[in-house]
Amino acid sequence: MRVRSMLVGSWCCTCTRRTWTGFALQLADGLVLGNMTLLLNALGAILSFVSGAAVRAGLVNWGRQHRLHSVYALPLLLEALLMFPFGLMGALTLTWPTPSTLPLTVLLLSFIMGLQNAVGSKTSGGSIRTTHMTGNVTDFGMELGKFLYWNRQGAPGRTLVLYNRERMTMTASLVGLFVLGGIAGALGFKDVGFVCVVPLATLLLVLPVSPFLRDVPRSRTLTRMLSRLGCKFRQRDLRVHPAFPLDRT
Repeated sequence: MRVRSMLVGSWCCTCTRRTWTGFALQLADGLVLGNMTLLLNALGAILSFVSGAAVRAGLVNWGRQHRLHSVYALPLLLEALLMFPFGLMGALTLTWPTPSTLPLTVLLLSFIMGLQNAVGSKTSGGSIRTTHMTGNVTDFGMELGKFLYWNRQGAPGRTLVLYNRERMTMTASLVGLFVLGGIAGALGFKDVGFVCVVPLATLLLVLPVSPFLRDVPRSRTLTRMLSRLGCKFRQRDLRVHPAFPLDRT
């Protein structure tokens, strides 16, 4: 089990290091070389990641159409709920084959990464990609180049080159925190295994529960769904809550 945990931990590092550009190249390699293992591995990972991002868009738009105020609570809840089986059953599902030849654990992780990356991208206005650092390192390098650029004084007609302190600080912080998270994750998988994900899943589950419960009475659909599970909510007048525009991204 410990070896399997380390394998998935290594795969996580590989995913974040290569990003999904690497899987697109692997897909091309598999087609050219006729290597079905490479082809199916890349195709399975990419489709799982894309499916996670697509589900995020569907949940957010559904929340906007039903006039929910906390439209990102649903994808965060789903992400937390999916992290529990990954943490509790990850070693077991490593032995479950799939058509893509990747274990079910890996496909589940890819789906969670797509879901989480889409949430981070949308809430930040597209300025943050949380599951890969290529763009952040590039942005930091560009701002660093502006910072080091020597503006010659007294040169008429020349535009001063100024760096964006806020963007430089943000990208540096994201890269640093990403590295710290990678260290914590590697140590967790090494010493504990898949179970190290459970405390993080619990924390992620707690955060959106309160806004989600406040929004339930505003949606007849959610009220009916939870009523079937034995939960009782007082239906509020939906007319006082204006509709949100649809998410076009």
